[in-house]
Amino acid sequence: MTEGTTSAAAEGADTLTRLEQEGEIAADYLEGLLDIADLDGDIDMDVEADRASVSIISDAGSRDLQKLVGRDGEVLEALQELTRLAVHRETGDRSRLMLDIAGYRAKKRAELSELGAKAAAEVKSSGEPVKLKPMTPFERKVVHDAVKAAGLRSESEGEEPQRFVVVLPA
Repeated sequence: MTEGTTSAAAEGADTLTRLEQEGEIAADYLEGLLDIADLDGDIDMDVEADRASVSIISDAGSRDLQKLVGRDGEVLEALQELTRLAVHRETGDRSRLMLDIAGYRAKKRAELSELGAKAAAEVKSSGEPVKLKPMTPFERKVVHDAVKAAGLRSESEGEEPQRFVVVLPA
């Protein structure tokens, strides 16, 4: 191995270790939250796409956990921000951690990928740009990825909370 290859491998290992640490800090924070709320749930940690990913899952049905998702994922978004702040407090670094509760975000990702693919197909057939409804940053990212996978490009326009995706012809 060359020196550049060795340092790149070490940097990758350092990043993985840092992301695993973020996941562990987040898991501890969320376990405390579940205890306070007297909710049952298991914590699953992973590293996906250069960010820590933490999921709260439950064997006994996810009805109780739906309280932590809230209407349209509003509570989930707030908990994700609080969890990121807890990680920041411990590490001093900004976290891009993703939180999923009861599979809500995974299901939403699948729906948004389909929406992005359909919008791309519509743009390909009509040749005209398509504007989608306002979305959260997570939702826009998923749609942008789906449009890119379909071979087109997209942009975000507008100001939060009314920021939306525009799918553009090739």
